Amino acid sequence: MRNAFARELASLAAVDDRIVLLMGDIGNRLFDDFKCRFPDRFFNCGVAEANMMTVAAGMALCGLRPVVYTIVPFVTTRCLEQIRVDVCYHRAPVVIVGVGGGLSYASLGATHHACEDLALLRVLPGLKIVCPGDSAEVRLGLRCALAQEAPLYLRLGKKGEPAVHHEDPVFEIGRGIVLRAGTQITLLSTGNLLPTAVAVADRLEAEKLSVRLVSFHTVKPLDEALLQESFAGGSLVVTLEEHSVIGGLGGAVAEWLADQAPVPARLLRIGTPDHFFHETGGQSFARQRLGLDAESVTTRILDAYRTAATKDAKGR
Repeated sequence: MRNAFARELASLAAVDDRIVLLMGDIGNRLFDDFKCRFPDRFFNCGVAEANMMTVAAGMALCGLRPVVYTIVPFVTTRCLEQIRVDVCYHRAPVVIVGVGGGLSYASLGATHHACEDLALLRVLPGLKIVCPGDSAEVRLGLRCALAQEAPLYLRLGKKGEPAVHHEDPVFEIGRGIVLRAGTQITLLSTGNLLPTAVAVADRLEAEKLSVRLVSFHTVKPLDEALLQESFAGGSLVVTLEEHSVIGGLGGAVAEWLADQAPVPARLLRIGTPDHFFHETGGQSFARQRLGLDAESVTTRILDAYRTAATKDAKGR
């Protein structure tokens, strides 16, 4: 994802000289091409992320299109006040890019885990939140983000994520992408778990279940029309995210659902549990331990679906 982001940003900067890049000192060569082509529009702000966010807000209010980039915890929790007061309060069109969403940096410990960012940012007025599912969605999401006249948070994975889209889909902020049609279970995946969601859908279909698979890339604003449609039919709607079950996509959908009239389908939220992960290992290890691998997710969905189906049968 991050390579696709870097390439697309350089491509967009070539045709829009308002685009400037600010980054924390994360020590890789990802933006060498950008620095070489646009040296006056690249700013390494060092390990001073709060200051970096304030600088970006000032640039945006002067007519530039700043993109702020570093690892998720350092671009969100470390400078939450500046995002709230300097960026969102002024509706400054800053694109805040967090790399390493969820458990992408699992091997570096809890300081680099990012399972609370969506919950923290979702409550900030006027801030849109987009979590692309693969490199194609990263490219398209960045284009849409830079076209906004308001702040936006773009949450990336890291590297090596498999492509899900074989051609560019229609991408619109606030509109989910339906990858498969189905009638019994709706699976809403956000962010870098989209390849896992595809594997889960395959396993569920092998169990003779009809699955609607959606890349629900925008966590704020929600695609309410798609949610209405999803809960109106079938037995189960599942949210899948590499984020705490509290406050992320699952929390947002639960809040929305609480304000609706009674609906036929039930909601199952799948994400990371409400505790720190103290074990050491890579992302796949962490996912397995926390129940976010394809096998674990499939088992949870099957159990929930069978329970829902049983209750529905008794209700009739």
